[in-house]
Amino acid sequence: MMSSENRFHFSASCSKRLCRAASIALSIAASASSSWAGDVPVISRQISDFRIGSSETKFGSLEFLGGLEMVSSRALFGSLSSIRFRQDQKHFVVVLDTGQWLTGSIERDVKGRLSGLSDVEITPMKNGDGRSFEGKGHMDAEGLALDGDRILVSFEQDHRVDVYPDPGFADSGAIATLPILIPREMLSYNRGIETITVAPASSPLRGGVVIVSERGLDSDGNRLAAILSGPLKGRFAVKRDGSFDITDGAFLPNGDLLLLERRFNMAEGIGMRLRRINGGDIRPGAIVDGELLLEGNFNSQIDNMEGLDAFQAADGTTHIILVSDDNHSILQRNLMVEFRLSEEAAWAGPNSQKRN
Repeated sequence: MMSSENRFHFSASCSKRLCRAASIALSIAASASSSWAGDVPVISRQISDFRIGSSETKFGSLEFLGGLEMVSSRALFGSLSSIRFRQDQKHFVVVLDTGQWLTGSIERDVKGRLSGLSDVEITPMKNGDGRSFEGKGHMDAEGLALDGDRILVSFEQDHRVDVYPDPGFADSGAIATLPILIPREMLSYNRGIETITVAPASSPLRGGVVIVSERGLDSDGNRLAAILSGPLKGRFAVKRDGSFDITDGAFLPNGDLLLLERRFNMAEGIGMRLRRINGGDIRPGAIVDGELLLEGNFNSQIDNMEGLDAFQAADGTTHIILVSDDNHSILQRNLMVEFRLSEEAAWAGPNSQKRN
């Protein structure tokens, strides 16, 4: 999640583009209900260009397919921290860092582009005692993984990974908590386990659960990470590069790991990027690094990008969907953007750089 200081600076430096979007959100939210659960109406505006003012769609090995800017009259809508799609590539599960589940479906137009959300519902998350909490202290959900008949959720502040039954997660409290293998004192209070994802069963990790911290650092300044299960169980690290923090990750069908990273500071402004980690490099004791696939800044359709998922579409191509966390601020936006990954060019291209 973005710190309160960064949210202040973000608001102070808000561009006209963001402020116009914020005024729309504010007018809709004026009649918002604060009730816990129920159906959520969502109004979506299609985004046709990733680079603002440019019709360019190819970015190295990625092709921009479209996106959405989303607002709702329900006050709870927002703060999207992580998203996972079901096998039909239409229905999804989201965790909000305010301690709620959000479920729904994506809609597409006749050209196959994202056009809106439907059947959106928000329900409160429950802890292991079956209690719900309004606010972030106990239920600051940041990461999400679908793992067979269970859903795994990573929390920061109260650093942990809780297990929920699937189906039935929305009505159930956590049924177990997984050991995270990283000493909690090494995790920053508000920079904890942002990423939890499950490796493909066919990969060397054999379906192992992987976590990566946002800014928990080892003695060399690398980000702490761990494989929580499987034959390669143990800790590893992700090389830190510049001022970016990791906010989510997802495995590709071939076992490589995509990491979503976010940056915001006064010197460099807002930014996001995608890196691809060779799945064969992930093992206990390793320090992994990867190729830069995409980078965005104020000239791109980005915001506080926090959620990432990847799936294989019906035509066999790999799609990547990113979502943003608006922090319930009228100066930020809820975005969903979609790319297609070209496997032929995945390790090369004019906008890609191999990081050594």
